Amino acid sequence: MSTPAHARDEGDHDRARQAVEAGQILPLRTLLERLEREQPGQVMEVDLEREDGQWLYEIKLLQAGGQLVEFKVDAKSARVLSRKEKTSERQRHRDGAR
Repeated sequence: MSTPAHARDEGDHDRARQAVEAGQILPLRTLLERLEREQPGQVMEVDLEREDGQWLYEIKLLQAGGQLVEFKVDAKSARVLSRKEKTSERQRHRDGAR
């Protein structure tokens, strides 16, 4: 699994680094390694957010067959909180052609 080499901006990077150093979240690499065991795919996008006092990673993976899946993951435990499949226009067209 490849990891995106950039954050949305420097503030995101600094905020994530500080949260890792404070033990509030797992390093992204650790979290992605755990996620890949159950959900292999290519990382397309990662966002770190704080909702209701909880750190969450929102991760979009491109899986086999071109399926785009978005996960909300607890950033401290790596527990998947939600999984949402997104069908691409190309996939909808291909499925409709059957």
